[in-house]
Amino acid sequence: MSLHPPSFIQLGSEFFERTEPTPVRQPELLLFNEAWAKANLAPESLPSSALELAKVFCGNQTLPGSEPIACAYAGHQFGHYNPRLGDGRAHLLGELKGLDGSDWEVQLKGSGITDFSRGGDGRCALAPALREYLMSEAMYALGVPTGRCLAVVSTGETVYRQGAEPGAIVTRLMASHLRVGSFQYAANQLGPEATKRLLDYAIARHYPHIDPNDAQAPLLFLQAVAEKQRQLIKAWMRVGFIHGVMNTDNCAISGDTIDYGPCAMLGTFDLNQVYSSIDQQGRYAFGRQPHIAQWNLARLTETLLPLMPGEKQEVLAKLQDFVDGLGESFERDFGEVLAQKLGLSDADKHQELIATLVERMQQQGLDYTQTFDRLTESQQDSSLLAPLQAVLGDWLPLWHEALASEPNGAYQLMRAANPRVIPRNHWVEAVLEAAVEHGDLAPFKRFLKVLQQPYQQLDETSDFQSAKPEYDLSYQTFCGT
Repeated sequence: MSLHPPSFIQLGSEFFERTEPTPVRQPELLLFNEAWAKANLAPESLPSSALELAKVFCGNQTLPGSEPIACAYAGHQFGHYNPRLGDGRAHLLGELKGLDGSDWEVQLKGSGITDFSRGGDGRCALAPALREYLMSEAMYALGVPTGRCLAVVSTGETVYRQGAEPGAIVTRLMASHLRVGSFQYAANQLGPEATKRLLDYAIARHYPHIDPNDAQAPLLFLQAVAEKQRQLIKAWMRVGFIHGVMNTDNCAISGDTIDYGPCAMLGTFDLNQVYSSIDQQGRYAFGRQPHIAQWNLARLTETLLPLMPGEKQEVLAKLQDFVDGLGESFERDFGEVLAQKLGLSDADKHQELIATLVERMQQQGLDYTQTFDRLTESQQDSSLLAPLQAVLGDWLPLWHEALASEPNGAYQLMRAANPRVIPRNHWVEAVLEAAVEHGDLAPFKRFLKVLQQPYQQLDETSDFQSAKPEYDLSYQTFCGT
């Protein structure tokens, strides 16, 4: 197995630091994403044994072509700007080219101290490593744009977080690790020329339909990134995902989900739901995610202002219109998501119906996933109508009336939008506890198997469908890595 050096290094040394992973004492391969490897890599390119895989994916053994770096970036964290963040516990090893020609960056997380560690130990605990693997694979199966995980390796070492915990390293796969924070770093620390280099690189990497020499390239790039973010947030809202830490350094230019540290899934429907222990003000609550995505894109827009041609006031006015338009788009998007989940093709036509459902779900404390799953299945199982009627009242016949005017059957549209099973918080914690406290990965793997087919009712799906609202009332997540 060999890599290409990170293409990111062509931007110049001011964008990264060369750094080697710190060897670990006793690496053991816990998880390897065979499905991803089979789809993207030639079988003969992989190390032949679990021990060799463990050595490679903990950083003890260097792959041919690897040139490990830690990338520099800045970021707004809960609204406060930090001019120098960067990869404090991660090493970008290089790039793989998939069998379909796609490029993947390979990054180790938890692989040791870098120049950006800011006093941290550069390591990762086992539970967050397993969580990232589980959640990213679940999100991929749900149809949400996301980075992937290739492997989790235990290190045989102890890290100290809430207490002493076993250490691990997770191998991340991303189209790139470019973030809004990458552009903030370039614009504020390096200047317009470096920002233009970064823009050209990002265009070539992710949006090659844009001509970088076009005077309007910065605006076209912003529009392309914004559309990717819109689709991402729509997907999050559709499945009830709460990221928990939507800082600009966690907003990927590719439009993929990155950083699963304090994430959680919505149980009882509440637009104000927050699980992250550090989000004391509810900045990143479930219902605020579209607004925060707009805010992050506004910060990206600011970094490209010096590259925009024309008189400054005219450029500012054009960009303000762009940002304002994003707000309107994100506002409409959630209505479209709910319309799809209800089997309705025209969100505008059914605004009142959708708004009434949102109000009833919030008032009644209904489970988000279960409600839409039961509405979906009620199309084929009339026994579900009575319990739905009991909680939704006169809304239910109004919905049926709306469905009757749809030209195509609603069931398939709804089934594609509404998962049967999600990585519910109490089940995630249960399988992590079994793995970390008892060394038993069997429940984790069983749960993962179900999550990889979230729109199907498998024999074991029902084992993981139960809601636990009383658990979620006091549930908190932590960055924890």
